Amino acid sequence: MSYPLPRLRFPGLALASVLVLSASAAEPAADLALLPTEVMPKSAQALLLDANRVGNGYVAVGERGHVLLSSDGQSWKQVANVPTRSTLATLTAVGDALWAAGHDGVILHSKDAGKTWTRQRVAPWSIEDTDPTHGIPVLDLLFTDAQHGYAVGAFLLLLETSDGGATWITRSLHGEAGAAPEAAVPAEPEAAEPTPSADAATEDDWNFSADELALEEESDPHLNAIARTASGGLVIVGERGTVYRSRDNGATWQRSKLPYQGSMLGALGWEGDHVLVFGLRGNVFESHDLGDTWTQVDSGVGASLMGGTALADGGAVLVGAEGTVLRRDRGDSTFRRQIHLTKSGETPTLAAALPGAGNDLLVFGDRGVGHQAP
Repeated sequence: MSYPLPRLRFPGLALASVLVLSASAAEPAADLALLPTEVMPKSAQALLLDANRVGNGYVAVGERGHVLLSSDGQSWKQVANVPTRSTLATLTAVGDALWAAGHDGVILHSKDAGKTWTRQRVAPWSIEDTDPTHGIPVLDLLFTDAQHGYAVGAFLLLLETSDGGATWITRSLHGEAGAAPEAAVPAEPEAAEPTPSADAATEDDWNFSADELALEEESDPHLNAIARTASGGLVIVGERGTVYRSRDNGATWQRSKLPYQGSMLGALGWEGDHVLVFGLRGNVFESHDLGDTWTQVDSGVGASLMGGTALADGGAVLVGAEGTVLRRDRGDSTFRRQIHLTKSGETPTLAAALPGAGNDLLVFGDRGVGHQAP
């Protein structure tokens, strides 16, 4: 992999860190982090991990630094000259401004709805590296406006920016003072040979026994997702039932607990303090008070849920393993299940979903982009 894993705690690393082996053992991670992406003819059928609606079009990101644009959700074109070959796991937007992030601590920024990109941060790991934060993947991004944003990732990684990503400060969830802004991004190598990729996508059932889940609490759990409610409350979820929340715009954080010790892989926020979190074994929990109390929601599935999107009035779409697609129209309605099939009849592992034309959905995962009818 492109970063060290002292503990093999795959449930908390989510799809972004399990499905992709982004470099061979003999290749330094910095090569992939600093090399520009390659335009590939079948990138729309390769691993895509997140997507966003921007203006009248769509943007998706995935393995090997792939960024794809579409005006209609049907035809996709890969963006050239994206300044990384590391896997991009997450994407967020404020108007036409976009940020994407992923492996090797890479964070990219676009000012023009994804047409061009610059690299704001990179922290690859090498065998000589002694910095324990290097190589840690960023697994989710959240911007509250065009200047203020957060990035979360493995091993309790929390970064914050107040200048649109020009600088990122390492924050602690335990109350200690944040570190100084990170150094400027290194320049591109003068000459770089193309680096082969070892793509090893696998489909795990992500089911774990009670004994496997009942391990001691980790002091630095992987943080998989961050969400914001309409009241301004922030919620971060991670492995082994970890929940952090903030009511003061991230100035301080409080650790909470779910009534389930498995990992949560995603979070959605709505009006007030309404939040929904989801993850392993189809577990879904909902709160209307930013996590003071939680209610388990019957998902009707045992497959792990990897991604989702919030709809109006508490509605939601959740997607995950085995082609699972769950929809509810409102917050007081139940989830109904569909199974997404590719044209070849496969049930892919899905990582993200967006409303498409009409009531159709665009779904994204280890077989690229697909369409799901109502």
